[in-house]
Order: sequence, then structure tokens, then C-alpha cells
Amino acid sequence: MDIGTVARWSGLPASTLRYYEEKGLIRSIGRNGLRRVFAESVLQRLSLIALGRTAGFSLEDIAGMLASEGGPAIDRERLERKAEQLDQTIRRLSAIRDGLRHAAACPAENHLACPTFQRLMTLASRQASRSRATAR
Repeated sequence: MDIGTVARWSGLPASTLRYYEEKGLIRSIGRNGLRRVFAESVLQRLSLIALGRTAGFSLEDIAGMLASEGGPAIDRERLERKAEQLDQTIRRLSAIRDGLRHAAACPAENHLACPTFQRLMTLASRQASRSRATAR
């Protein structure tokens, strides 16, 4: 399959395919004139890369999970850690969503007078402090 066909089937621009090849995530099997040619199995490899990206893994992480022959060499502990990170993110975002919904429906004339809103502000401040401390 030439690079244009792979781009159409995968939905990725050719520039991304060339970048993935440069990073060692995929490999062309030759050229047809000036166009790179890939084995059909590259589509499955691109699906694995897309799955990893969707789960929040970096390209470097994904490269480490892909065996040289294209099949996954998945570190199950790493997947479990990522799942726990996602659970934490979901809990944090759910709390933010619930807070926004409360603020939108809160009967208090002034949000600053609402105890629930005050708790949300305190939690947001703590989270911001932790984020700043982690960034240092």
C-alpha cells in the first residue's frame, strides 16, 4: 500500500505517517517511485498506536509497547497504572462537572455565600497548589 492509500484508510495525514516512521513506530517496506510503500499490517499497527494515544500514552510509551514485528508487547502493570490515572482524572472531572451544575442551579443570590460553592473553591485552590508543587 502506498502512503496515500494508508493515509486514506487510517485517516492520518501523510506527514503523520512520515513522522511515525521517523520515530520508529511504523516501517515502510520500500518505495514506488518517490512514494513510501507499507505492508497492509501497518493499518493494525496504526490502530494500536491510536488506541494508545486515546488512552493517554505518549508516542515513546507506545513505541516501547510495540514489538519490532508489529505485535504488542504490553506491560500489564503499566496499563493498570494508566487505568488508575484515568480513574483519578474521571473522579476529578466529575467533581468539577457537579460543581458547575450546582453553581448553575444554586439558589443563593451570591455564589460566595453558598457553602457548597465555598467548598468547591477550597478544593480548586488545593488542586492548583498541588499542580504548582508538582511542576517545580
